[in-house]
Amino acid sequence: MLPRAACPAEGRRAAASGRSRSRPRGGGGGTVLLPSMLMFGVILASSGLLLMIEKGILAEVKPPPLHPAAGEPARRGGGAEAAGDLEYEVLRDVRNRTIGAVCGQRAMPRSVWELPAGQRRTVLRHLLVSDKYRFLYCYVPKVACSNWKRILKVLDGALESVDVKGKMDHKSDLVFLGDMKPDEISYRLKHYYKFIFVRNPMERLLSAYRNKFGEIKEYQQKYGVEIVRRYRRNGGNSAGDDVTFSEFLRYLLDEEVERMNEHWMPIYNLCQPCAVRYDFIGSYERLSTDANYVLERIRSPSFIRFPERQPWYKPVTPETLHYYLCSAQRRLIKELLPKYILDFSLFAYPLPNITSEFCRQ
Repeated sequence: MLPRAACPAEGRRAAASGRSRSRPRGGGGGTVLLPSMLMFGVILASSGLLLMIEKGILAEVKPPPLHPAAGEPARRGGGAEAAGDLEYEVLRDVRNRTIGAVCGQRAMPRSVWELPAGQRRTVLRHLLVSDKYRFLYCYVPKVACSNWKRILKVLDGALESVDVKGKMDHKSDLVFLGDMKPDEISYRLKHYYKFIFVRNPMERLLSAYRNKFGEIKEYQQKYGVEIVRRYRRNGGNSAGDDVTFSEFLRYLLDEEVERMNEHWMPIYNLCQPCAVRYDFIGSYERLSTDANYVLERIRSPSFIRFPERQPWYKPVTPETLHYYLCSAQRRLIKELLPKYILDFSLFAYPLPNITSEFCRQ
């Protein structure tokens, strides 16, 4: 029997929505300054971010590779060397300090119950539950979430192996925190191990663009047709399979963050790292190493390993990202940054280098 916890009334409704333009609400109120825009303004004022974007300085700062911290359980497949431990400690310290500074702002939520109803629904809908192993995993589309869902199904006995072939069912045989009662939600948020995996925001957007508009007919018809009709002259005859990357970026600029499809919604809005205190933040760039660490940490059976990348998967290489970013309109990328600035800053990813000098290479 889980202890019951009172569900606090909805408090502050000022979690970041990341809209590119803030608009007045109501007749007497002024412009609403949303926290993501507030933090973007703070960063601009304090560190000259705009100038650094222009000169490509931040893009030259590469995040150190991720490895387990010293003193933590050894991961499957071998331990990390001392240099790797130090690099990880630096990255973890940067992330912790940034998250602490951003989430310490008065306007930021400190629990899921302080989120507006829509934002709370989103994060609770993305938190997967394992009661047997007592953990919560916030899944982020385009950050290996299909493989993590396979692992959850194997842990629960719904799948025999992570290597089972076939189309992944993203709903069945999974337990979502949002389907539970408030007291059950509060108990698990307080007592379970919580983790999330993140990815370079621009790389994640490009991965979603290539996959959904290049391969998935459902997305081509639902989103592609409308995008082409909206942003291309005489685009009414498009089947939605020829959306350009610049057209996709224009669509993201005009789309309200909270109404975005989960495949391109910012990680901040999907998983609310201020309202949920994650015990571990893994990175796509060190997916296998970090995944093995989590499997060790949750004490999963030794026969369970993180799945290998599917042979049909087309990775986003640095060269591919360079090509798409430099082929797109620079103005679109700069205007889009405020919507994803918390993903860049909280998780210590470099801003995209779109200088003329870099793009000529």
